[in-house]
Amino acid sequence: QVQLVDSGGGGVQAGGSLRLSCTASGIIFSRADMGWYRQAPGKQRELVATITSGGNTNYTDSVKGRFTISRDNAKKTVYLQMNSLKPEDTATYYCKARGSLRLGSSRYDYWGQGTRVTVSS
Repeated sequence: QVQLVDSGGGGVQAGGSLRLSCTASGIIFSRADMGWYRQAPGKQRELVATITSGGNTNYTDSVKGRFTISRDNAKKTVYLQMNSLKPEDTATYYCKARGSLRLGSSRYDYWGQGTRVTVSS
């Protein structure tokens, strides 16, 4: 059974920082592509940042230069360092893993439970 546990959200003032963490179990983490998504009230879920198993990263334009995604394969954890936060970053942030349970098996998407980030002006 795959489990992703998101943590690190909270309330912060504009200009502040937060670091989100997502710890995975039940998946071959080192071979999984990981990502952070967010969903604001009344809006669709959107991609924030991704990191491949090889360490290649990608960011949505609105967070480039402010957010950094990274991973620690030994800890089976992916991070999202968020700096210079803005009120428009307010959302529930979800971790996603695309990977397999066993070598050679099919890859599927798995989601964390989400962690709430609130940025006040």
